[in-house]
Amino acid sequence: QVRLVESGGGLVQPGGSLRLSCEVSGSIFHYYDMAWYRQVPEKQRELVAKITLGGMTNYADSVHGRFAISKDNARNTLYLQMNNLKPEDTAVYYCNAASPSILATYNTWGQGTQVIVSS
Repeated sequence: QVRLVESGGGLVQPGGSLRLSCEVSGSIFHYYDMAWYRQVPEKQRELVAKITLGGMTNYADSVHGRFAISKDNARNTLYLQMNNLKPEDTAVYYCNAASPSILATYNTWGQGTQVIVSS
């Protein structure tokens, strides 16, 4: 059983910062690479940041240098520090496994957390 609970979103002005959290229940956190995704209406969900079991990180070009993904293994929690936010970062943000095959296996998503970047 996998449960994902995202939090930390909100309304922020351009140039501002937010820190998202995702509490993960179930085995995926300790067995698989994890990622943050975002989705806007009528578009496919996109992967924005990934962290491997060993802690290596990778980012979409659109957020590279502004976002930082991290995790706390003791707390089963994934984080996304978002700095210098832009209006195009507005989306619902989700966390989940990074692998498409694992996503398909568990077929579970959290409720997401809404981020709105606007003046």
